[in-house]
Amino acid sequence: MADRIFVRTYPWRRIDPVPWTPLAKPLAACRLALISSAGLVLPGQPPFDARVRGGDSSLREIPSDADVRTLIDTHRSQAFDHAGMASDSNLVFPLDRARELAASGFVGSLNRRHLSLMGSITAPGRLVRETAPEAARLLVEDGVDVALLVPV
Repeated sequence: MADRIFVRTYPWRRIDPVPWTPLAKPLAACRLALISSAGLVLPGQPPFDARVRGGDSSLREIPSDADVRTLIDTHRSQAFDHAGMASDSNLVFPLDRARELAASGFVGSLNRRHLSLMGSITAPGRLVRETAPEAARLLVEDGVDVALLVPV
């Protein structure tokens, strides 16, 4: 019940106009990166810190050759059932599906790294000022054409 009240009263950000960039080339010629807010980390990476007031706005790089089965759920929110992502991380970080899209030629290629962030950021200032520009810099540096955003 508390989660429902929180969602109803949260001061959601309105972005108007919504930034949009049309594709400059066919999807079959594009490099794709995944960006998920599932809070997944690889073994050996630090977990997202649930103690950070307003939410941990840091990011983790997930290499394109990572085994999705080894990803660890460190999402702080208990407002949703984590069972699905525990049984198949592809539900929230569809790296195996992205590999299939690249293998079939639907997308040109996968980026060498993908990004995992924590959802449930209730104080997004640091995310907007620091993490989002850093994520954009990494993807531009890698020549990414398309990012698939997977909100959790």
